[in-house]
Amino acid sequence: MSNNIILDPTAASGAGAQRPWKALDTLQGKVVAFIDNSKPNFNHLAADLGELLVKHHGVGKVIHHRKRAASVPALESVYADIEANVDLVITGSGD
Repeated sequence: MSNNIILDPTAASGAGAQRPWKALDTLQGKVVAFIDNSKPNFNHLAADLGELLVKHHGVGKVIHHRKRAASVPALESVYADIEANVDLVITGSGD
């Protein structure tokens, strides 16, 4: 008989999204935000991607937010800004 324990790493389901997700029809004129987790090099990638989105896809504005550390959530003010002003969010990790 084995004493092995199998752990399930999935999080318990919560209330779910407050609003249903809807794909964007276009990026033209949209506001895109990046949330940088503060690991090395993601800021460079986000800057380059932001420029490409504006130049090649007509994105109207790019906003950059940076977390204090990879292991902590973004500030509530970041989430408030995103909810009020942003059409698309890209989060990332560097190294």
